[in-house]
Amino acid sequence: MMSGAKRLDDVLQAGRKSLRTLPGALLLGSTGARLWADYLDPVPGFEGRFDFIHKVNLPLLFAVRCSPAVTFEPCRTNWQPSHLSMEYEGSRLAFSERKFITWNDCAVSCQTWTNRSGEELVLRLDTYGEAFGQREGDRLNGAFSMEHFSFTITGVIAVSDRELLDGVRVPPGQSRTLIIAAAFGIQGVDEIQTLSERAASIAESGRTAEEVLAAQQNEYEAWFDHTPGFSSSDELLDRTWRYRWFLLRHNLADPKYGNLAHPLFYEGRSHKKSKTPFGKGGWEFSKLINLSVPLHTMDARWYHDPDYALGAYRNMMAAPGEDGMLSCLTVDTVMHSFANFGSWAVYQLFLVHPDRKAAEELLPALKRNTEAWCTVYGNERDALMIEYKHTRTGKEYQPSYWYFHDYPRNPKDKATYTPLKRVDRTVYHYLNLLGIAGLCEELGDPEAERYREQAEAVKADVLNKMWDGESQFFYDLHHETDEKALVKNIVGFYPAWARIIDERHDGLMEHLFNEQEFGTRCPFPSVSADCPAYAKEGGWMGHFVKGRNGCVWDGPTWPYTNSVTLDALAKESRRRGHRYDGEFGHYLREYAFLHFQYRDLNRPGLVEHYNSATGEALSDEQEYNHSYFIDLVVSHVAGLSVGREGIRLDPLDIGLDWFDLDRVKAAGTMLRITYRRSAETPLTPGAPEIEEGFRVYAHGRLVFQAPGLTGTELNWEVLNRQEPGTEGSGEQIPSRECCTYDPI
Repeated sequence: MMSGAKRLDDVLQAGRKSLRTLPGALLLGSTGARLWADYLDPVPGFEGRFDFIHKVNLPLLFAVRCSPAVTFEPCRTNWQPSHLSMEYEGSRLAFSERKFITWNDCAVSCQTWTNRSGEELVLRLDTYGEAFGQREGDRLNGAFSMEHFSFTITGVIAVSDRELLDGVRVPPGQSRTLIIAAAFGIQGVDEIQTLSERAASIAESGRTAEEVLAAQQNEYEAWFDHTPGFSSSDELLDRTWRYRWFLLRHNLADPKYGNLAHPLFYEGRSHKKSKTPFGKGGWEFSKLINLSVPLHTMDARWYHDPDYALGAYRNMMAAPGEDGMLSCLTVDTVMHSFANFGSWAVYQLFLVHPDRKAAEELLPALKRNTEAWCTVYGNERDALMIEYKHTRTGKEYQPSYWYFHDYPRNPKDKATYTPLKRVDRTVYHYLNLLGIAGLCEELGDPEAERYREQAEAVKADVLNKMWDGESQFFYDLHHETDEKALVKNIVGFYPAWARIIDERHDGLMEHLFNEQEFGTRCPFPSVSADCPAYAKEGGWMGHFVKGRNGCVWDGPTWPYTNSVTLDALAKESRRRGHRYDGEFGHYLREYAFLHFQYRDLNRPGLVEHYNSATGEALSDEQEYNHSYFIDLVVSHVAGLSVGREGIRLDPLDIGLDWFDLDRVKAAGTMLRITYRRSAETPLTPGAPEIEEGFRVYAHGRLVFQAPGLTGTELNWEVLNRQEPGTEGSGEQIPSRECCTYDPI
C-alpha cells in the first residue's frame, strides 16, 4: 500500500459507475493481463461484453440463472478498483455478489443467495451456447474461436458447489454461498491443465467468499506498493494522484503473444466500436498506440520497476513499421506510426532508471525511427517536419490544415486540405534528437554531437519560421510556400514545452489566459476560441463528421494536450522568475477536475475529450489513458528534476499549505520531499508528520532544508553518503534550470 495512504478501494470507490451511452451497463475496475470487461449487465456472474487482448465482444463468460426468474434491477452497486459489489433485495430473494478479474485472467464471482419466498429456489450455471460444452468432473472446458485474430480463447470454469452445474436447490428461508471462477488463456499456448488448476485454486480451495475477496484486494493493492505516495492540503490533487496510478494499472496489459510479447499500457480498455457480439468494426484503444506511449512513459517512469514502461518500446523495436518507424501494433498486425516524442521519453525514463543494458538495446531502433522521420517527413529547404495526413499527429481535423481553403464544409475531401509543416511533429522531432543525443552521451556513442547539431537546426527553423512576432504565437506553415496558417492551435505552445524560447517570446503564454482564446471555462481548447472553425463540442462547421462522440481537434478540450501545455506553463514560470506559479496551480486543478464526473470527487472517471465551454464529457471511453499527470506533480509541484549528476529541486508555489511526496525512486536513491508553510499550519487528520519548511530526504536522511519553497542541486555523492549531517545550503538558485539536469 502507498506510504501513509488508505487502501485504494476506499479512496476511489464510486457507487454505481456505468457508461453514459449505455446507462444499464456496469463498469469493472479490475483487469487481467489479457481479459477485461467492457461492461457488465446487472445480473449474477459475467454477462455483458468482455474482451481478450483486443476488442472481441464476448457476450457471456458465465452467469447464474434462478428459477423462478428474477430481474435484478434496481440493484445497488459499488464500484471499487479491485472489484464490483452488487446487492439486490426483493420480496422473493436477497442476493449479494462480489466479482472481479484477477491479473492472471480469472473471472471470479462470489455470490450469496437467500430465499425469502415460500417455494424452492433453483440456481443453475449458464454459459454461452455450446462454448463450454465439455464437462470433466466438476469443471467445464470450452473455447471461443476468434475470426478476426490468430488466437482462439480457451477457458475452464470451476465451481465451489458441484450441484450448480445441474441445479442448486435453496429451500425457503435458507441461504447458499457460491464461488465460481473461470480461467482463460490462448489455445495452444496455455495448457488446459494449468487453466483448470488456476480456476480450481479459487473456487475449490475451501476458502470463504470473504477470504477469496480479501486475497484479490491484497494482490491488487500490492502493485501500488511500488509507486510513490503523494498527500497534500488539497484533496483534489491527492485523489487525482491516486486515480492516475489506478489508470495505469487498469490499462496495463501483458499479452505475451505475437507482436505484444512484452508488457505495455493501453490507451484505453474501452472503444469506439460496435457492441455486437464478436463484432470488430470501428476503432479501439486496446492495442499498442505509439502516439500515447511517451505519455504513459512520463508517468510510469516514476514506478519503481521500469519494465512496464520499457515493454512498449521493446514490442515496437521487434516489429518495426513504415520505413523502420516504431509503429502501432496488435498481436497480428504492424500498423501505421503516429508522431510522438518517444525517444525523448525513453531518455527521461533512463535518467530515473539508468539501465545501461536497456539503453543499448533500444538506441539503434530509436536512431532508425528518427532517420525514417527525416526521410518521410523531412524536406530539403529546412529542418521542419511536413505532415501529409492530418490524422498522423493524433490531432485530426485541426483547422490549420483547411486554413488555405477557408474551412470548407466537407473536410473529408482531400482536395480541400493542405499538408503542413506542423509545430507538434517538428517539436517532437527536436525532443527526440535531444533524447537520442543524451543516450549517446551516456553510452559513449560518438554520434551524440551530430544529433545535438540536428536538434539545433530544428530549433533555429522553428524560431525563425514558425514564430509570428506580431501575434506572439507559433503557427503551422504551408508545406511549399512556408506561409503561416494563422490558426492558433494548442500545439503553438509546444515550443515553450520544449524550452526553446526566450524573452522574445514572452507574450506566448498570455494566450492561455485570454478568455477569448484558450482561457475558456474548461481549459484548454484544442484550437483558440477565436478561430472561425472553433467548435466547443466537436463536429465540423455545424455537423458531426465523426459522429456525436467522434474525436475532432477543432475546439474540445483534451487531457492529452492539457498535460503538455501545463508542462509548458510550469517551465515558462521558472524561466520568468516563477511568474506563473499561481496560474499553473489554477489550471492544474482544472485539469484534475476532468478526472471526476460532474466535478464530484466521489465519481472518478476520465474520458477522451470535453466540451471546452462547459466541461461536459463528450466521449464515453472511461478510464482513458492518453495524457500524464503524475509527472506534473513530481516535476513541478515538488519540483524534482533528475539528471546525470544528481537531482535538482525547484518547486512551483501553487498555494499548498503542505505536501509530502514520498518513496520516489531516482537512480536507485529513495527520496522524500516535504513542505509545510509554517509550524502552525494544520495538517489533515491522518497525514504523516511534516516539519516546517521545505525538506529533502534521501534514504530517510535529511539532506536539504530551507525555510520555504526554494531551489537547490544535490549530487549523487551527497544523496547517497552514509554518514549523517550533510544538509544542503538552502541558498536560492537561478530560475532557469541548467542543462546538466534537463537538456531542454
